[in-house]
Amino acid sequence: MSKPPTARRVALDALDAIDPGGAYANVASRTALAAGRLSDRDRHFVTELVHGTTRMRRACDHVVDRFLERSVSDRVRNVLRMGAYQLVFLRTADHAAVSETVDVAPKPARGLVNAVLRKIASLPDDLEWPDLATELSYPTWIVERLTVDLGADRAEAAMRTMNQAPSATERDDGYTQDLASQWVAQLVEAGPAERVLDLCAAPGGKATAMAVGAGTVIAADRREHRVATIVENVDRLGLTVPAVVADGAAPPFPDGAFDRVLVDAPCSGLGVLRRRPDARWRVTPADVDELAAVQRRLVDAAARVVRPGGVLIYSVCTLTDAETVDLDLLPSWEVLPVPDDAWGAHGRGARLLPQAAGTDGMFIQRMRRP
Repeated sequence: MSKPPTARRVALDALDAIDPGGAYANVASRTALAAGRLSDRDRHFVTELVHGTTRMRRACDHVVDRFLERSVSDRVRNVLRMGAYQLVFLRTADHAAVSETVDVAPKPARGLVNAVLRKIASLPDDLEWPDLATELSYPTWIVERLTVDLGADRAEAAMRTMNQAPSATERDDGYTQDLASQWVAQLVEAGPAERVLDLCAAPGGKATAMAVGAGTVIAADRREHRVATIVENVDRLGLTVPAVVADGAAPPFPDGAFDRVLVDAPCSGLGVLRRRPDARWRVTPADVDELAAVQRRLVDAAARVVRPGGVLIYSVCTLTDAETVDLDLLPSWEVLPVPDDAWGAHGRGARLLPQAAGTDGMFIQRMRRP
């Protein structure tokens, strides 16, 4: 009878699924955990290993490569990354981090893994790094972009905050949603007699939050499987929120049909990297510019279905100027204030930095149609 898989074995399988497999970290973790019979403590450890090793991949590679003299297979590379993460960032006891990680390495490579991890274990606590991007484990272009857009101090603080594991925030109705997203939903200020459209609604967190106080909330998204997720969340919460498949760039609603429209637009996600550990390695500089063009089209299309005197709210979970202030959205519309100390004025909107309140990074702009 075969032994049940250990936490490190399950984590290694998930890391292989992410890189080179291309899976999302959250999905890979859930899939790997479903296949293993682990205690709650071990399940939490798997999540920490998978997300942390993925998040700190560049820093781990830098440490490992100091002691590697030849190339290794993808699986061996992931074993070494996972070991380095435990030793350098989790401060796991040396004997456990080394011996138990060696145990899950491919047999022909165990001698190599043991030698490299023992050398890493002997390194001083205050490691010297070649640059900030390596130390904080971000692609160089992200460090450079955020430094230009936020300033050096705020950019570094934001990136350090996004290297911490996110906390789970549960609403009164049991739905888990980051506080920043809850605040965006509140800032829509949907009234009890108003018709509200959430144009890019999946998975439905903001739409269900608004539904508690609004007269009617309609949730739209362009892909059927994403709308199915909205429906599942709406049903689970016992709410009435019609969900429709609709292209936000050409919303199938009459002109002026809504009192308030939320455009929570697709974006580069550079404000939510703490909860999407693999995203920093997926997004590219070209993505930022392409998404900015999409965001502008969505807002221009949504403006048509806002009634005169109604309000359009634009939000994105990113921090780049290209996707926020540089868009110069609806310049003829009146800007409404964002009344919260955690948000800082940014152009015609407001920006919430991750370090301000320990939340996701977010931008919001509230505009009233003439």
